[in-house]
Amino acid sequence: MLKVLSSSFFQGRLQSLSTRFPAALGHGGEGRSPLLRVLGSLRNPSGGSPVFGRRVFFCSEPGDGSDPPPAEDASAAAAEGGGAEEAESKASSAIIPTNPRPEDYLTVIALPLPHRPLFPGFYMPIYVKDPKLLAALVENRKRSVAYAGAFLLKDEPGADPTLVSGSETEKNIYDLKGKELFKRLHEVGTLAQITSIQGDQVVLIGHRRLRITEMVDEDPLTVKVDHLKEKPYNKDDDVIKATSFEVISTLRDVLKTSSLWRDHVQTYTQHIGDFNYPRLADFGAAISGANKLLCQQVLEELDVYKRLKLTLELVKKEMEISKIQESIAKAIEEKISGEQRRYLLNEQLKAIKKELGLETDDKTALSAKFRERLEPNRERCPPHVLQVIDEELTKLQLLEASSSEFNVTRNYLDWLTSLPWGNYSAENFDVDHAQKILDEDHYGLSDVKERILEFIAVGKLRGTSQGKIICLSGPPGVGKTSIGRSIARALNRKFYRFSVGGLADVAEIKGHRRTYIGAMPGKMVQCLKNVGTANPLVLIDEIDKLGRGHAGDPASALLELLDPEQNANFLDHYLDVPIDLSKVLFVCTANVIEMIPNPLLDRMEVIALAGYITDEKMHIARDYLEKSTREACGIKPDQVQVTDAALLALIENYCREAGVRNLQKQIEKIYRKIALQLVRRGVTNESSSDISIQQAAVQISGDRSKESGDIMGDEQAGRNMQDSASCEKANEIASKEADESSAQKLAVEPLAETDQMETNTSTDNSSSSEQPAILEDNKVLDSVSGAAASEVVEKVVVDVSNLADFVGKPVFHAERIYDQTPIGVVMGLAWTAMGGSTLYIETTQVEQGEGKGALHLTGQLGDVMKESAQIAHTVARAILLEKEPENQFFANSRLHLHVPAGATPKDGPSAGCTMITSMLSLANE
Repeated sequence: MLKVLSSSFFQGRLQSLSTRFPAALGHGGEGRSPLLRVLGSLRNPSGGSPVFGRRVFFCSEPGDGSDPPPAEDASAAAAEGGGAEEAESKASSAIIPTNPRPEDYLTVIALPLPHRPLFPGFYMPIYVKDPKLLAALVENRKRSVAYAGAFLLKDEPGADPTLVSGSETEKNIYDLKGKELFKRLHEVGTLAQITSIQGDQVVLIGHRRLRITEMVDEDPLTVKVDHLKEKPYNKDDDVIKATSFEVISTLRDVLKTSSLWRDHVQTYTQHIGDFNYPRLADFGAAISGANKLLCQQVLEELDVYKRLKLTLELVKKEMEISKIQESIAKAIEEKISGEQRRYLLNEQLKAIKKELGLETDDKTALSAKFRERLEPNRERCPPHVLQVIDEELTKLQLLEASSSEFNVTRNYLDWLTSLPWGNYSAENFDVDHAQKILDEDHYGLSDVKERILEFIAVGKLRGTSQGKIICLSGPPGVGKTSIGRSIARALNRKFYRFSVGGLADVAEIKGHRRTYIGAMPGKMVQCLKNVGTANPLVLIDEIDKLGRGHAGDPASALLELLDPEQNANFLDHYLDVPIDLSKVLFVCTANVIEMIPNPLLDRMEVIALAGYITDEKMHIARDYLEKSTREACGIKPDQVQVTDAALLALIENYCREAGVRNLQKQIEKIYRKIALQLVRRGVTNESSSDISIQQAAVQISGDRSKESGDIMGDEQAGRNMQDSASCEKANEIASKEADESSAQKLAVEPLAETDQMETNTSTDNSSSSEQPAILEDNKVLDSVSGAAASEVVEKVVVDVSNLADFVGKPVFHAERIYDQTPIGVVMGLAWTAMGGSTLYIETTQVEQGEGKGALHLTGQLGDVMKESAQIAHTVARAILLEKEPENQFFANSRLHLHVPAGATPKDGPSAGCTMITSMLSLANE
């Protein structure tokens, strides 16, 4: 920070001299030395009482009142004698330097300044990192040449000075040497006196302006300079006075708003005395926080009026910055004071409530909360649990609220008091009620529903449904999870589901020890807290996908949880108190029961869900999936129609899996495309509300032709699909629904399919059959012309003909069925993940000759199928020899057995009978 050199040093010297030489500094003293006469003028320029605190600059320029005394004054002083003269001469010699005057220095060492220029009358500490330059400065000071030139460093060409940090700038300065440094220096600088050197810190005091003329030496950089003076100006000029007064006024405002420069501004404005306009301009520019280039402009300006104007701009900007700073500080102070006031009021309120007994401390409040939470279940809570809770509450009162043990105890009590100890929900063993709920939620699965009703009936007779763990096994999408939810509804129990698929940490089931940071109870304790009852139905999903990790075996941990003989005293690691889980009904789900560990499987009763047949899928799609999907897409029932034939084709040609999850995805895909069509059609209807009669007529005729084309397309599709059993069924349903779908296809379309059928059967009655349609068209045209707001809304119909437009090409194709099976071809059955399928076995004779009997297999058969084929060949040969000993077909024939669908993954070890039949049919040809 820049500091103004005040006159305190001279004031101290002056007071010291006044005590030692009162006569010399008295009024009207004639025998004073020249320096004492100058000091006396500082004390009392008008001959009156002394006025200390007058502003004195260390280095003054000619004409500012600090010139050396004239020669005649010096000779007059020399003529004086006496002891006083001797003492004054000694004192004067101690103050007046014998060094050359500052204006005598025409060659100086150039010091680069990275941040701001140095103004005359101010001091600046700098750090010199160049050892050679520092040694030269020390040497000059020893030789009483304590002056150097301080010049501002120019920014590096092409570099943004705002992106360069101070440390980088200091480092770059002393990398510059010689001519490179000379080119980077501003021409105008300041002659600075070196007042002190401590280590690498050099303190400079500015005296007068300099201008570089030429370089003398490169290392350290030494330059020749010219001493600059202000241009002559009129001190009584009104413009200069007004500008200087405005600068002083602005400085006073800065003093009021900013404390950063308060000491400097206050000293200068109170003791300014006679106006010194150049120094005033330098002072204002020096204390401002302006950019270094703007300060350099003030330093280079020799015209006093222009310099004052530049300074006025800088101090005005400083004033604006001070106002912004003041507003920011005020806003922060208001915020802080408001928070402090609120804090004090809260503390006072707490103190008042505590005195009145209306409020207790945090620990007492926590204890009261835990006791209040436990009170409803206290009678049903086990005694050992109550004992643990009381001990922990006592412990809580003795702990400090800031300790970690306090938080552990508080969380432990929170879990203990949140569990529903002895709180059971009333069970409902009404079989009819359960049957109704199961039928509402699921279609089909009669054997599964029967088994669940048996389970509920046994529970009603026993009075409890405990003792059994149900495991629902089946392929994905058959409704295992939803059946568990339905059982909970039927029994009036709370439902909770958690999946153990991929679970590898025993702590997820039995909880963590409380000694660990962030410890939590296991899933069962979390379940009891969430449902709020001690007898929920817990669905453990994907139990066949349990993992095994370094943290233990979760399957072994589930044994204690699921075993009815052990879970009455289930011990969670976190709670560390026994919990009765004997009233909890556990239902597990699995895709493959072979993946379940045997000890766990022994404790379960497996109910297999094989899947849904086609008729069940049709009802589920029509009654459940389509309805929910239509509502989810925001489509009204009268805006769309999906025919039964389309659903049947969707099930048999796209969704052959056991469940209905993929079927739901395909139905959602259809309804999304329908929603897009309806939205696009709605935008078209809104934009064309003013349809003309001709446009309406064209649209109606086009829709009729489109409808007839669709009907013909359905008939053609039916003729093309007559070879497929599934497609024949779809064709029958499509022909039965043709009248209904065509009548509903357009809200304003009156054309009936009966008229079209009559036209196809009789050409003589064509005019009479089309007459009602023409009359209806006229009515429609009249309604369109009469009410422009009426819209032509077309219902979207999804049938077999356009199903591929919504869901793409079929994934599966109809099985080939022969009217008469060829010789050597036999159809067998196979099991796949999608359900049952047909498996054709084809056998043909490749070569015949004496002793050439052999069997060749193709179709990418597995090892089991290959062994079955070899066994079938041997058995067929034995059967043929037994029935027809004279038939040597197998001994003399090389056979080729092929399975066309053998590469498709399936389970077909039982195909041996089919292969035997195929070979014998070929042998008996």
